[in-house]
Amino acid sequence: MSATYCLTLNVPAGAVDTFEAIFEPLDGAIVTGARDRTGVVPWQLYLAERPDDAEVERLIAIACEVAGIAETPAYALEPLPDIDWVAESQKALPPITAGRFRVRGSHVTEPAPPGAIDLLIDANAAFGTGRHETTRGCLLALQDVAKKRPVTWPITRILDMGCGSGVLAMAAAKLWPCRVLGVDNDAPSIQVARENVKANGVADTVRLLLGDGFRDARVRQGGAYELILANILAEPLCAMARDVAAHLAPGGTVILSGLLITQERQVTARYRAAGLALEKRYHLGEWSTLVLKAGGSLFGG
Repeated sequence: MSATYCLTLNVPAGAVDTFEAIFEPLDGAIVTGARDRTGVVPWQLYLAERPDDAEVERLIAIACEVAGIAETPAYALEPLPDIDWVAESQKALPPITAGRFRVRGSHVTEPAPPGAIDLLIDANAAFGTGRHETTRGCLLALQDVAKKRPVTWPITRILDMGCGSGVLAMAAAKLWPCRVLGVDNDAPSIQVARENVKANGVADTVRLLLGDGFRDARVRQGGAYELILANILAEPLCAMARDVAAHLAPGGTVILSGLLITQERQVTARYRAAGLALEKRYHLGEWSTLVLKAGGSLFGG
């Protein structure tokens, strides 16, 4: 992607991740600067095409509402020279760690620490570079499930619904010797995910489908899944609760994210009504990751 426009505004440091999540549909590359003495961070979004001003203002208003910002920040939208700003921004991105996982771009060539699980993900049009709290929360939850799930409940089939860049499907494939199915309804995301699974050496175990969620017959033909992942948004998470439960194996585990802490109760209620029990929650910033289970307990207490 060669960016031609740059959206610039200053946001409170605590709202940076919220702005990233809200503006994710514009498919841009985000670069942030250092926080100043007042706690404000310069925030820039590099875009291939000029977005509609009304849409920019709408997204800013939503981000401010979610982050609790009373005064809407001013913004600038300016054209740029013909430079690959995505590649330039990638050079400044350090690797991210989430437990044993290290998520890095291709510009990071240093060896991973001993015992680390390395995931190569370059910033691109697909959501899931490991830099957002929802992705990191899922990576932490995956590792905890791997530690706690007893050998009497083996994991042989995993479903990553709304797989985006494929980061969670690849992480699961690194943790368990099993088949992983990643599904997304966005063709560019599936293309990026295919490139990623090849680059990470898991193309033989991760199958990727462009499809309409649980309506796709190929998802249903996968049988019952011992582990289902879904890092999307609260509303679609609620809508798919019964489908998730219907496609979950007895004793199976579900990891959900993409929801704010304030939306936990709503999402949890839908899954409890579908027969799943909340096992554990992870709070990173204002975002939540939930682990639910069908029968039994992984974490105790």
